[in-house]
Amino acid sequence: MKLLLLTIGLLALAVAGIAIKIWSKKDGKFAGTCASQSPFLNQDGQACGMCGKMPEEQDCQMESAT
Repeated sequence: MKLLLLTIGLLALAVAGIAIKIWSKKDGKFAGTCASQSPFLNQDGQACGMCGKMPEEQDCQMESAT
């Protein structure tokens, strides 16, 4: 029972931490969330599947469209 309570408490703490981070960011957006930013995830230099951003581009194309 103690382990269950500890697990639930740690999960609640993690969710609260993520919520605070989203709340503190402007417009609730995380910076650099495109997979094309990570050389480990994008070894072929492909565009981001969500916004079409290429690895050499600095800004997300979705941000410039809005």
